[in-house]
Amino acid sequence: MLFGILSGILWALDTTILSIALSMTPFADNTAQAIAFAAITSSALHDVLCAFWMALYMGAKGRIKETLSALRTRNGKIVLLGALLGGPIGMTGYVIAINNIGPAYTAIISAFYPAFGTLLAALLLKERLTFLRIISLGIALLAIVGMSLNALDMSGGTGNPEIGVLCALLCVVGWGSEAVLCAWGMRDAAVDNEVALQIRETTSGAVYALIVLPAFGAYSFLATAIPTFANTTLACAALAGTASYLFYYKAISKIGAAKGMALNISYSAWAVFLGFFLLGQRPSLLEIFYCFVIIISTVLAATDWKEFLKSH
Repeated sequence: MLFGILSGILWALDTTILSIALSMTPFADNTAQAIAFAAITSSALHDVLCAFWMALYMGAKGRIKETLSALRTRNGKIVLLGALLGGPIGMTGYVIAINNIGPAYTAIISAFYPAFGTLLAALLLKERLTFLRIISLGIALLAIVGMSLNALDMSGGTGNPEIGVLCALLCVVGWGSEAVLCAWGMRDAAVDNEVALQIRETTSGAVYALIVLPAFGAYSFLATAIPTFANTTLACAALAGTASYLFYYKAISKIGAAKGMALNISYSAWAVFLGFFLLGQRPSLLEIFYCFVIIISTVLAATDWKEFLKSH
């Protein structure tokens, strides 16, 4: 249980530091190049840096060869597919959303991913979806619609709120799919939580570097971003994100995808808390209300409380 809670706290820290990085030069510049490439370049740097931190961690433990061996297995390839959905797709949507509607709104909307992941697990892994979970999914969806409408009317951000909301929902799909596929992949003893995470981070970083950035023609902007303090800030965000994922994958491997996601969801509340203390963002009563509704309903949708209480 502690692993899931720690993953939520650290992901909220990642989100907040990432928001700070996006407010710095060159990401926050009003030039045409910055507007076009800031989001995609920052998300690429974030995942490449996560891959770097994870490689240092696994190298220090002498486990690089285990990861290479796991990649040749069927379950390793399933984790690789989850990496593509959670990284280049989900993370890009997450960063674009932060850039358009801010970290608090992004965290709250993207908090729906455990409910989506639970529904996907029922379809792909044949997990039973109880009546309570269905009702909870409906309540979560209604709360997210309300939060989205609130973001559209009063986002207070510097970007396009419609794009921000859509990208946050894209993040929901990517992260929910990633959790289910990684839980499936980690059924093999050769693919434990640390090996799975290195596959995830390395795959995501490589796809960004070799496919996404060249496709968008963003390498020239990347060259201007690397020697700045914003990139150092991104490295700090990536360090927090890597630690968050270590705890998250550990939770998934120990108590399952639904329970791991349910505990990780606390990041939405921690993001609002950290946003207030680190960024001076004061949440409204309506934001706080939606935050609690989404957290409670998605936790109910993603968790079998009888089994959860028995195991603890």
